[in-house]
Amino acid sequence: MYEHIQYEVNDPVAVITLNRPEALNAITRRMQAELKHALAEAEADAAVVGIVLTGAGRGFCAGADIGGLQATASGQSGTPEDLSQYDAQPGNPDMGPNFQVTFSYLLSIRKPLIAAVNGACAGLGFVFACLCDMRFVERQAKFTSAFVNRGLIAEHGSSWILPRLLGASRALDLLWSGRKFTGEEAQQIGLADRLCETGEAKQQAIDYIKMLAATAAPESIKVVKAQVYRHLNMQLEEAMNETNEWMAASLKREDFKEGVDSYVEGRPPNFKRLSD
Repeated sequence: MYEHIQYEVNDPVAVITLNRPEALNAITRRMQAELKHALAEAEADAAVVGIVLTGAGRGFCAGADIGGLQATASGQSGTPEDLSQYDAQPGNPDMGPNFQVTFSYLLSIRKPLIAAVNGACAGLGFVFACLCDMRFVERQAKFTSAFVNRGLIAEHGSSWILPRLLGASRALDLLWSGRKFTGEEAQQIGLADRLCETGEAKQQAIDYIKMLAATAAPESIKVVKAQVYRHLNMQLEEAMNETNEWMAASLKREDFKEGVDSYVEGRPPNFKRLSD
């Protein structure tokens, strides 16, 4: 079904692998379309509690495919490939218009999305990793924004997300210099949520999602994710009022009863999965 990605589901985890290892998984239009389609599939599948995004071979994603960049720079992009079979709009529409602009939809995916960064992570690949909910990063991974080195600016929300992850000055350093830095520094500055040994990031991300599936209500995970990202754009009063409304709704759900009952009875909870 897919040419430039791999998609695999093993309850409770979906793993999406960017699969152009000969090009360090550089992004093509097809890959973008296939990724979006696979994310929609994962959201609709009740067997999936969370999603891991990683790369095949020795790289996570080296950014936009150089052939496409050359065509764009020369004004000779040619006739676009028909990718209509992959048309999909993943993400929670209730998140609002802020999360429906180019790649901001990644922040509205209703399930946890974890980047398992196993190698080179540059340009648009760097943006993808930043827009995932968490980053599990291998020690030898190499990051660079690289935009200014190509005569570009901070792309696709990186100027919004990076200061929120790292602070303004660190974000400016990475975006201005385009310098390369390792997984170890990524952890030191707060970009990497877990520092992993070589070859372990994907499995650690899978294990984290399995832990969530065993202990947390998927509906609650979805709402908390919406709270965190929506409230970054709100004043405190507005955020508190929305939280109060959503809290009242959560008290009426079966998940609340199951959460209390399982705690009192000393057993693992059995929460309902999310699906379309």
